[in-house]
Amino acid sequence: MLELRPICENCAKALPPNSTEAMICTYECTFCKDCVEDVLHNVCPNCDGGNFSPRPIRVKSQLQKDPAATVEKHRPVDIEKHNELLSRRRNVPPELR
Repeated sequence: MLELRPICENCAKALPPNSTEAMICTYECTFCKDCVEDVLHNVCPNCDGGNFSPRPIRVKSQLQKDPAATVEKHRPVDIEKHNELLSRRRNVPPELR
């Protein structure tokens, strides 16, 4: 079951369960679309370079049964470290990383 984390890990933008701006990697690291595109360049800083996909929307009727996470994971990206990761991963297609 996806956690549906409530904020972007980098900028802390609110990402409610119905957000179309939420992006996740295979380990559910959660960032807003702007951070994925403009800061991370589709390279996850937490997972050695995984890529991102839009997070699915959980419909309201299912949120009562399986609520979204409430614990916030705010871990702003260390840009210098991420640039090092980008130098190795950015130009490699996700399926070949």
